[in-house]
Amino acid sequence: MDFIQTVIAFVITLGVLVTIHEWGHFIVARACGVKVLRFSVGFGKVLLSKRDRQGTEFALAAIPLGGYVKMLDEREGNVDPSQKHLAFNNKNVWQRIAIVAAGPAVNLLFAVLVYWALFVNGISVVAPVIGELVPGSIAEESRLPLGAEIIAMDGQKISSWQDVNLALAARIGDTGPLSVQIKGGGSSEPFHIAHYSLALNDWSFDLESQSPIRALGLVPYRPAVPAVLSNIPQGGRAASAGLKPGDKVQVVSGQQVDTWQQLVGIIQRSAQQPLLFVIDRDGSKIEIPITPAQKKLESGQIVGYIGAGVAAPSWPEEMIRTQQLDLFDGFVAGAQRTWKMVSLTLASIKKMIEGIISVKNLSGPITIAKVASDSAHSGLEAYLSFLAYLSISLGVLNLLPIPMLDGGHLFYYAIEVIRRKPVSERLQGIGLRIGMVLLFSMMAIAMFNDLMRL
Repeated sequence: MDFIQTVIAFVITLGVLVTIHEWGHFIVARACGVKVLRFSVGFGKVLLSKRDRQGTEFALAAIPLGGYVKMLDEREGNVDPSQKHLAFNNKNVWQRIAIVAAGPAVNLLFAVLVYWALFVNGISVVAPVIGELVPGSIAEESRLPLGAEIIAMDGQKISSWQDVNLALAARIGDTGPLSVQIKGGGSSEPFHIAHYSLALNDWSFDLESQSPIRALGLVPYRPAVPAVLSNIPQGGRAASAGLKPGDKVQVVSGQQVDTWQQLVGIIQRSAQQPLLFVIDRDGSKIEIPITPAQKKLESGQIVGYIGAGVAAPSWPEEMIRTQQLDLFDGFVAGAQRTWKMVSLTLASIKKMIEGIISVKNLSGPITIAKVASDSAHSGLEAYLSFLAYLSISLGVLNLLPIPMLDGGHLFYYAIEVIRRKPVSERLQGIGLRIGMVLLFSMMAIAMFNDLMRL
């Protein structure tokens, strides 16, 4: 069932983004007087199709990994003399630039509109309050106070942990001070503001196993959760041992347990090691032996688990913030968020080329499918945020000056504007072959990374 849901989430996500991208090409091509022969979502065998009054075939194809808009073009076949004025290749260079740029531009505009809708509707975020500091980390060396709220980083306003993550992601590979502004914490005054400077020295880490927040040494505040079990899935070690919902774990192999976090830590460190649980069940103390099963995380770490869950904690009201803006401010905030994500994507590509960020972080369709499914399960807000981010990535990547991509065509047209004549078909053919090698190499690496993550 999970597999089916993942596939459905992937198809819907990619279908929406491809349709938006190709619609950009389509609508501008029509506006420029180009005859569109086919608008296809997907590749391969056509499953459904319909023609409009202008002769354009709208098709849904079997392979949901992209799409295309096929236009009348003398380079791709014979064109009736009466329709030559409708051919793409006969349009002036500025019209061709507009048609090609429209796809990525609409992807970016779509992201702005999604963020706009989210900001206007209201986004619930958790205040970025520091819960713990990782021993030996940059954050601990700087002695950031526990319980303090981060309100700015490098001069950027911070209102959530997502903002912290984005600010830190922009500093990967950097050397120099990281400016952090905090409120409260160690001071007796709750609104006391303090400034800290954290020293970064060629700051890098494995993005697959750590988030930027964790790599810096920050552990977000989480409310203490009692070690009271709420759901015990059948087939797990907990169910097999006889644990039941409502059981309160008090001691595990002589170690006092006060919170769920403590219990998880003990279990994760005890893969395939026998443990003795002392639980309180309706006022009676019961001893239950359990040997946690083991699983391997993406980072390669082996951890134990027993198959038991806990009820969601109740957060203090002051920790949950709702960011809700009016129509104008929401649009401005949406545009700013989109621009920030565009800048971060370009910076990440640059750092990947320089070797600062590993190519292991490239993701393919399997990872996209998994994240789309997880986002959908997390709620509409999380899914729409992921959709906006993916739309930005699609728009930015398509603008890279690589032949086969929209950016490659725009590069040729820019040369045409400067030289006042088109790039020769021979050079375009060479560029196409180079682009195919680059593109298929990236796709192969992304697919390999996906399979390794599985």
